[in-house]
Amino acid sequence: MESRLNYFGHPLAGKVLKHINTAGKVVSETTLPLTVQELVKIRASQINGCGFCTDMHTKDAVAAGETAQRLHLVAAWREATVFTDAERAALELAEQGTRIADAAGGVTDEAWAEAVRHFDEDQLVALISLIAIINAYNRINVINQQPAGSYQPGQFG
Repeated sequence: MESRLNYFGHPLAGKVLKHINTAGKVVSETTLPLTVQELVKIRASQINGCGFCTDMHTKDAVAAGETAQRLHLVAAWREATVFTDAERAALELAEQGTRIADAAGGVTDEAWAEAVRHFDEDQLVALISLIAIINAYNRINVINQQPAGSYQPGQFG
């Protein structure tokens, strides 16, 4: 499989990605736990069918010490007993925030209330922002058919 174009090597894309990457760096430096951040990125990428981001974020999670068992269960997190209540709240918000078009009301009040129980306001802002950022990346990669499998942890800095 080859990408439709060299998006990551294009000068205009570089300008766009600079801003998305800056936003991502801001989120990564918040108190939102890194584990939650990676789980959210993985789950949104699975939902969106983004192999490139799923590959990247599972490898980054492993490099950060995440277990294979938990990574194997992200897609079935509702039935899995290996996630904390906070992680489950973040995964629910990520799913509903990613699948906005699937529900006329968007994110439910119940999902939001559960997230509020586990995260402070700064972390909620970071979580919302992270969901938006990973969805943007997923769309870029899916539209461009960016191949998956060759990512190495830390490859992008």
